[in-house]
Amino acid sequence: MIKNSPQVQDKAKVDSVQDKFVPSRATIRSAILPGWGQAYNKKYWKIPIVYGALGVAAGVFVYNLTNYRDLRFAYTAKYNASLPTATHADSLALGQINPTLVRIDVNSLRTLRDEFRQNIDYSVLALILIWGLNVVDATVDAHLKAFDVSPDLSFRIKFGPSHMAGTTGLSLVLGVKNKSDRKSGTFFLQH
Repeated sequence: MIKNSPQVQDKAKVDSVQDKFVPSRATIRSAILPGWGQAYNKKYWKIPIVYGALGVAAGVFVYNLTNYRDLRFAYTAKYNASLPTATHADSLALGQINPTLVRIDVNSLRTLRDEFRQNIDYSVLALILIWGLNVVDATVDAHLKAFDVSPDLSFRIKFGPSHMAGTTGLSLVLGVKNKSDRKSGTFFLQH
């Protein structure tokens, strides 16, 4: 091969891209800090999406946690105040209940508390899932950096004998040129 031929230059370009973008580096970076793998892959436009998704999931987590704590305190205070052995401190705790929860009975408070506790679990799971998708996105993107997306595709309709099928009829021929070799696949329509 000639040193300055287009094939040698293309191979050198692909090798330099493969050396530059190591998928394991993108994976580790995204696992450590969300968006770092996207920055490594030079896909800066994805970083706000990653942080937006993580921010929404974190906001839902904080909302659920705050309501869970309020409901847990209200339930405990009302339950302890309803016991025959209630103390003066238990009665004082009733005054510290969130005003929106004062009129709700003990059983409803318990049910709401349990629902928000379950929602906390779901929001933590969503955070982990979004973080994992961030890592997967960075890894796949780094793997695809060296993928040749510019093949010479050709498509033609051919009528006549088909050597592949051993029949005569209408054929759809799809030709794919990859680097220096040309492969073609033939797809047939029934006649």
